Amino acid sequence: MAAAPGSGAFFILILLLLPPPPLRAEDPATEPADIRDDAQARVRSAPAPITDVARLCVCDLLVAQCDVSCCCDPDCSAEDFSLFTACSVPLVIGDSQLCSQKAAVYSLDVEANPPERIFKLIDQVNPSIFCIHATNYKQALYLKSPEIPTPENFDQLLDKFGGATFSAEPDSWDLDTDAQNPPDANETSRYEYGVPVQTEDAFLRLPSPVVSSWCSDANPAGFLVNQATKCIRSVSVEKCDSIQALSMLFYTNSSILAVPKSSQMVNITVQSIVVQSLNGMRTLLSSSDVLRLPMVLDGLCINAVFGVNYHITHTDTGEIIEAAAAFVLGAISKETLSIEQSFEISFTQENTQPVPLSGNPGYVVGLPVRAGFQPQGSGIIQSSNTHSQLTILHSTSSQDCLAAQGARAPVLFGYNMISGCKLRITAAMKCQPLAQTLLDVLKGQSFPEYVASFGNSQAQNVLDWVPITQLLISEQSSCQIPVSLGIEVKWTKYGSLVNPQARIVNVTATVTTTTLKQLPSGRERIIPITSSVVFTDISSPAEPSYKAWPTIDIKLPFDFFYPFV
Repeated sequence: MAAAPGSGAFFILILLLLPPPPLRAEDPATEPADIRDDAQARVRSAPAPITDVARLCVCDLLVAQCDVSCCCDPDCSAEDFSLFTACSVPLVIGDSQLCSQKAAVYSLDVEANPPERIFKLIDQVNPSIFCIHATNYKQALYLKSPEIPTPENFDQLLDKFGGATFSAEPDSWDLDTDAQNPPDANETSRYEYGVPVQTEDAFLRLPSPVVSSWCSDANPAGFLVNQATKCIRSVSVEKCDSIQALSMLFYTNSSILAVPKSSQMVNITVQSIVVQSLNGMRTLLSSSDVLRLPMVLDGLCINAVFGVNYHITHTDTGEIIEAAAAFVLGAISKETLSIEQSFEISFTQENTQPVPLSGNPGYVVGLPVRAGFQPQGSGIIQSSNTHSQLTILHSTSSQDCLAAQGARAPVLFGYNMISGCKLRITAAMKCQPLAQTLLDVLKGQSFPEYVASFGNSQAQNVLDWVPITQLLISEQSSCQIPVSLGIEVKWTKYGSLVNPQARIVNVTATVTTTTLKQLPSGRERIIPITSSVVFTDISSPAEPSYKAWPTIDIKLPFDFFYPFV
């Protein structure tokens, strides 16, 4: 049968009016396999941690030894943990900038007997929106392995790293860096601790032994770093005048920069010259204005430098204002192939007196306890006496307190001391003047307010000084006179268990008074006045207080332990 006219056009029109089929996602099989796997891995989990914080310990400083209060130290045993009072590093993390990471938490259970260490591994989330999701920069995740010394490259490594301390090349201190550092660069205008003292050509040299006992002239002197070194120098009498290290000019011809990268120079002046003979006798020369250069005379090399002592004066802002050097010159015979040279450098702030240290860092038994006071509105501890020491009454042969006024003895660390005198009281003595006089006898004219916690505590570091707690024990009466001063110094062992350092943590000064009764006319009375110092070590662990064991009140047979006695 023939189709009706126009039926084909009508069928096409119906197909066009039908709705289109729904869109279908692209088949996963058409995506590359590596891209699909990486995307799914990123969705499932965060990046794998680079650092295992359970094995990371920033306070583990000693090799194969337990560090004090280091709860993450693998060398510490349960017995060591029982002696800790706190964890110096309670939280250990890999990188604080990561968005999410593992964190190791350390604490102590002081309620346990004995105390125990508690370790937890937690998930820590960084609340900051600016955090690192993944550390995928591989070059920053490892260190380049150092070159191992071998017989073939030893000389090359020695020339490269053996010249200066801290593995620094002498050329790195060259001041000709205008091309690298433009004038408008942000440069420091003062010296900071440990920064090499710069000179017009390089840095201030302080020869010291580096690889062996032989002298290396490439050791820079660090600012505020007091050093004392000794080393061996190879010499030859025939070449005496050509060896630079034997000449005074080698140590004084370069001016010191007042501040780093500046044009202000400070010349090194000669403070004193001591001449040493062949038998070791030393003589101080009256004049040090003339430089004595080494020279050969009668088969001897004279005026050779045996020792140099630098003394640098600086301001509180880190500017060097004065430099002086004291020399020891000696003679060298033909038979001598080497000599020992000694070098020393010290720093002193202007308008202050150098104070000897009593340890470095902890106190040394037998050295004076350093003390001082803090003026109103000042942050610097000032010396309370000539030697900046804590003192007590010094006993005299006459035992007269009024005659002993002003006589003081330094308090030596670790030494329990007691001293005293006798006071003869008459009826004519007034109460208030007598009380003030006795207080001056016991405490001195200017009793300090602070004591240095360490033997090398610096005066500008107020937090390194312990305030002295002053107590008064008196009776209720109209006239009270002081009769005793008791000073208790509490100290503890600080640092490594192998080499602990003595640290003062508390000082208490207690003044005890008594009632002064009025004497009849013509009568006298003698009162003893005492002053004492006691040192108490509070670092020793307290003995555990065990409960008493239960007892059984029975009588055993006489042959209970037979055949043992």
